[in-house]
Amino acid sequence: MIVIKVGTNVLSDDLGMIDQTMIASLVLQVVNLKRRGVDVILISSGAVGAGRQVLNSTSKSLGRVERRQLLAAVGQPKLLQTYMTLFEKSGIHVAQILATKEDFRDRKHYLHMRNCFLALLNENVIPIVNENDTIAVDELMFTDNDELASLVASMMGASALYILTNVEGVYLGDPADPDAKVLSKIDPGSTIQHVFSQVSSFGRGGMATKYRMSKQLASTGIDVYIANGKRPGIIDSIYAGEHVGTHFVAQQNISSVKKWIAYQDRATTGAVVINEGAKSVLLNGNKVASLLPVGVSSIVAPFEKGDLINILGENEALVGIGKAQYASETLEKYLGQKQQKALIHYDYLVILYERNDDSKRS
Repeated sequence: MIVIKVGTNVLSDDLGMIDQTMIASLVLQVVNLKRRGVDVILISSGAVGAGRQVLNSTSKSLGRVERRQLLAAVGQPKLLQTYMTLFEKSGIHVAQILATKEDFRDRKHYLHMRNCFLALLNENVIPIVNENDTIAVDELMFTDNDELASLVASMMGASALYILTNVEGVYLGDPADPDAKVLSKIDPGSTIQHVFSQVSSFGRGGMATKYRMSKQLASTGIDVYIANGKRPGIIDSIYAGEHVGTHFVAQQNISSVKKWIAYQDRATTGAVVINEGAKSVLLNGNKVASLLPVGVSSIVAPFEKGDLINILGENEALVGIGKAQYASETLEKYLGQKQQKALIHYDYLVILYERNDDSKRS
């Protein structure tokens, strides 16, 4: 299974309007994958741009969020109709799925949504996914559709995520600089200085988000490719193994439960600080380890049994997330003690690579 995310700048022309020729080209490439027996989920931006084509002007009294909601409400059905018409020419049906961040936080809801995707794929239907901009306010919004694509790829256990943007890949330096180089491969455990973080012209995202999300997803066992969606035949090229764009190389695969936990850092209810010894053990990728009370220095925020909690280093940087086997009240009695039950068992512990890394530098 491959998840393909198409950015606003790929689908839009210079005026921010939807480029019909570009969509048609991308659809034909997705059809090629389907004919090879590949299941595809399409994460498509562009609803706001499609709405902009319908409503040339909007009331100046509208706020930023309200204007976005209006344009998305008008543009989403127009965008979906475009996809439906193009895919139907090849005998392929599509389905619309609109999501908010809340859909991924509750485990039960998360599994129901996964089952819906599986049902569609089993019937040879291509799910076309976008953020539900009409109801998403700031606190419920994804950072951008790169985050949504990462969550969907993780949820579905995809083999790869293709992120199509309007640049050739991840640049070491400013893409406008003729001497800037595209990084062909990135290990998710590496830290790279001076990755350029320009924000998208028409969308909300930028390379900093793509870089961060791609490292995170690759660390859970899914290959990620960032490439220029305007390059002819780009999807075919990536699938054929050609050296295009930037490839974030997948690490060892993890369980579906861990993949869900990995993206719950904003849904955690508690936090602990661990000492350097515990941090060293947890970050040792060659050893299976649970978090024991002897490695916990302090409790930052209280929690109950079964809660997801953040694991922080002594500098309060995020080290990982896990499911507590008992409450913070019990942990207080065990702090610093050996031979006590693990606070977080390995099966429910996810070690995260740095999210506040050098990718945010311009």
